[in-house]
Amino acid sequence: QVQLVESGGGLVQAGDSLRLSCVASGRTFSNVAMGWFRQAPGKEREFVGGITWIDGSTYYADSVKGRFTISKDNAKNTLYLQMDSLKPEDTAVYYCAAYYGPRSGTSPYTRRANAYDYWGQGTQVTVSS
Repeated sequence: QVQLVESGGGLVQAGDSLRLSCVASGRTFSNVAMGWFRQAPGKEREFVGGITWIDGSTYYADSVKGRFTISKDNAKNTLYLQMDSLKPEDTAVYYCAAYYGPRSGTSPYTRRANAYDYWGQGTQVTVSS
């Protein structure tokens, strides 16, 4: 089992920054890809970005590329999502997820929500204009 706990969400203004954290516990993370997803009211869950834990390689959705950065702290088993230049359309519940399998965090496969084995409870991010 893996437990994922997100934090760091909140209400900010357009142009502000936020950093989300996702603390993971349970299984080893030596062979895992982690992803960040978001879901706005009335919309499907959307891929934000992914990271391959073992080498730190990342991939981002076009909508956040250049504004969001995924990083990790191996010692703390913590995943981060640094969000800069936030826009009202970034408003959503943000989730971290863990995938155990042969694909990397940059693979097209791990851009799909149904690829992931474990999910956090989500943290709300609201960006006002």
